[in-house]
Amino acid sequence: MAAIPLLTPHKMGKFDLSHRIVLAPLTRTRSYGNVPQPHAILYYSQRTTKGGLLITEATGVSDTAQGYPATPGIWTKEQVEAWKPIVDAVHAKGGLFFCQLWHVGRVSNYGFQPNGQAPVSSTNKGIAPITHHDGSVEEYSPPRRLRIDEIPHIINDFRLAARNAIEAGFDGVEIHGANGYIIEQFMKDSVNDRIDEYGGSLENRCRFALEIVEAIVNEIGADKVGMRLSPFADYMECWDSNPEALGLYMMEALNKYGILYCHVIEPRMSIVDGRRQIPHRLLPMRKAFKKTFIAAGGYDREEGNKVVTEGYTDLVAYGRLFLANPDLPKRFELNTSVNKYDRSTFYTPDPVVGYTDYPFLGSTA
Repeated sequence: MAAIPLLTPHKMGKFDLSHRIVLAPLTRTRSYGNVPQPHAILYYSQRTTKGGLLITEATGVSDTAQGYPATPGIWTKEQVEAWKPIVDAVHAKGGLFFCQLWHVGRVSNYGFQPNGQAPVSSTNKGIAPITHHDGSVEEYSPPRRLRIDEIPHIINDFRLAARNAIEAGFDGVEIHGANGYIIEQFMKDSVNDRIDEYGGSLENRCRFALEIVEAIVNEIGADKVGMRLSPFADYMECWDSNPEALGLYMMEALNKYGILYCHVIEPRMSIVDGRRQIPHRLLPMRKAFKKTFIAAGGYDREEGNKVVTEGYTDLVAYGRLFLANPDLPKRFELNTSVNKYDRSTFYTPDPVVGYTDYPFLGSTA
């Protein structure tokens, strides 16, 4: 029987992956008080296979990095200690575990910030309120533009968080440079309106991101560092007038630091004749980047196998499918049916329902 492309091994730096299916970072809002909880041990270990790569949910680097309820952090001793048994559970099953480091920037409000202060960003431009599917409205407080002398403090928060992640036992870290959060607020020209060395030109707008990369590489080593980017996205009113140029610039710059992998989100899918169409616009970035490349964005089994076969990507990250199917690699191997995810439980606080109760093959919830 022919090998299934997604289930073929891949050498990622010093790590030997047994397959190419990655657990994408997924915010689950079940880390009460910003501390990872024991129920995360089961959640992550359920989705672990020997030689498989998992990336944590977005994990705050400081008390100013917060913008959502019950998301985990890694800036305190208590948080580091709480992560250790979760990491140990993944390693006990032979998995590879990276911690995604996150700062939301202006995607926040006074209630999430220390002393009720304004969220910090590249800009003082705010985000319009967002009305969700359930009719609820999310409001964001006006941000405060970081002064140049404050920027090194944010970079240092990322560096210390990376050090803490290694202390917690993680194999490495992924820098969250996507989805409209603070790094993109510097990188993208729809938001960054600075006129200093962190604004204006593409080189200046990417300076903050690359100074974070440099600080983390110097702290823990390039062989333990990945980065997630979404140059084509417009999350949180954050887009760029030339996403292709932004993506290619970042690939070339990241090559100089020799980081382990780059994880890039496809542009939004479209529906043509009732079928999902993935835009497949990452190829120039994939060709430019010298190390392991991870593609994400609505892939299923068929499409994942196709892009691995074609050399379009090395690995494919799965989010909602992996959330609902803890044994996703086995289901792909057997080409069997998959559980449907329940969107209404993505961000609820329940430590079981919609979290660890999705059935495995041959079992019921």
